Amino acid sequence: MDDKQLKSIATKVSRKFPEVAGAKPQVKRQSGQNSKSSPATYLITYRGKSKTADGKEITRIVRVTASDSGKIIKMSTSR
Repeated sequence: MDDKQLKSIATKVSRKFPEVAGAKPQVKRQSGQNSKSSPATYLITYRGKSKTADGKEITRIVRVTASDSGKIIKMSTSR
């Protein structure tokens, strides 16, 4: 996975979750994807902080599973 693909994914993530915009992602290649017929997948984790209605700060974690070509397969977040 190259920088251009990571920037594209980061743009899509920050549109949906603005509190993680500008966060440096942690990228890990998924294990168990050693077959040549199945494409490699990556787990990309973003961390950010936001404030609740009562002023408390909470950490938002967004996990993205993406293919080697940069296509988002799955996206999930903490509350």
